[in-house]
Amino acid sequence: MSTQPSAPVVILVEPQMGENIGMAARAMANFALPEMRLVAPRDGWPNPAATATAAGATHLLEGAQVFPDVRAAIADLTLVYATTARERGQMKRVVGPREAVAETRSAIGGDGRVGILFGREREGLWNDEIALADAILTFPVNPAFPSLNLAQAVLLVGYEWFAQGAGEALPFAEVERVPAPREMVVSFFDFLEAELEARGFYPPEKKTTMTRNMRDMFLRRGLSEQEVRTFRGVAATLMRGPRGGAPAAAEASDDAGTGPDAGART
Repeated sequence: MSTQPSAPVVILVEPQMGENIGMAARAMANFALPEMRLVAPRDGWPNPAATATAAGATHLLEGAQVFPDVRAAIADLTLVYATTARERGQMKRVVGPREAVAETRSAIGGDGRVGILFGREREGLWNDEIALADAILTFPVNPAFPSLNLAQAVLLVGYEWFAQGAGEALPFAEVERVPAPREMVVSFFDFLEAELEARGFYPPEKKTTMTRNMRDMFLRRGLSEQEVRTFRGVAATLMRGPRGGAPAAAEASDDAGTGPDAGART
């Protein structure tokens, strides 16, 4: 069985707060980045504060490797990116997350090992550490406020990594709506308009226009069968019985539907 890694390694260089390590692990778990390396974490390792903010991603913390310096942390890698929000004056390629992830996938497909360096919360990576990388990875952010939280930077890379692999497919789709047949819709209009006319809703000289406008309002978005049943039940409740009366409540229940599609969804 091959042990070749299928994702880039996330390397946090001298992270200062355990909370940020935990949140970075959470972001990694969100987007299927399975390997974390730590370079000389300020408060030592393991760190209880990291566990508290990992929100269930403790397996990444438990598997994290600790290294004394960047050179040791990247020794087995073949492609390394250094993240920074500032221009460093180094003669290196500068790429965004989309390009970096595309290159990473190509490198891993060719049996390469890829790592992404993330710097200290307060000052980022040092120039000598960036010098060990193949390219600089930066993000399109507001130039007036370019600094990212450590976990935010990891999340941006993770999102791009997962999106390119999954084709940006969403985890679930909109609940399927069953379009209402026109006979059902017109029957609802007949019912509603007859009830409104019986209660003197229409000024005689405006009935035709108001009827057309009301139909247009309902038809503008396309009604589903469930929506027609619900609207008819609401109208029946308001028009046919006293407030809280049993007959009206019963009719509303029948008209609104009691099947699996009835009621609100979350």
